[in-house]
Amino acid sequence: MAVEVAVVDPLPIFRHGAAGILTEAGHVVRTPRDVLTWARRTPEALILLTVLSDTDWTVLGRLTDEPIRHPVIAVVDAGMETLGVRAVRSGARSVILRQSGAAALIRAVVATLDGQSVLPASVTAALAAGRAAGPASAAAVTEQQISWLRALAAGSTVADLAGRSGYSERAMFRLLRGVYRELQAGSRVEALIRAKELGWL
Repeated sequence: MAVEVAVVDPLPIFRHGAAGILTEAGHVVRTPRDVLTWARRTPEALILLTVLSDTDWTVLGRLTDEPIRHPVIAVVDAGMETLGVRAVRSGARSVILRQSGAAALIRAVVATLDGQSVLPASVTAALAAGRAAGPASAAAVTEQQISWLRALAAGSTVADLAGRSGYSERAMFRLLRGVYRELQAGSRVEALIRAKELGWL
């Protein structure tokens, strides 16, 4: 019996592109709207799931809690090693970057179907170092800096933060970059994910 591959991504162009690549490689590809219902009806399947939003993380968690656990390849943005680590810890078997080419996608699907895991080197290094459970430098983040992260998570702009904190907007950007570095995060999104993992948000 052929193993089906579900491609789940919010962007039709990515979804159809990945589906086309995998179909051309000989896989039976589906693009279900409700992947949880589809997975329950399709016992022999692999799921390629892009994780960008809280809803995507919820879906990943629910997929890995199902009685029939399908192998999941999580698709994350480049530079987001924290998301890759989080995906593995949430039950994904493999992780690929959203910017990956056709050969990398096919390689990940074939290896995952064969019971192996495929991970970017940065994700493997972060897992080996035990990162993303809470970096050691997180202790250096002050209550004020945590309040800035909470404000950003709630939708405040850097200009809003600067005005409330008494800094220029440029200085606020510089201060926030320092907080991101303390959290070993490469961007605001990654820093907010770390903050959430640490229970600050």
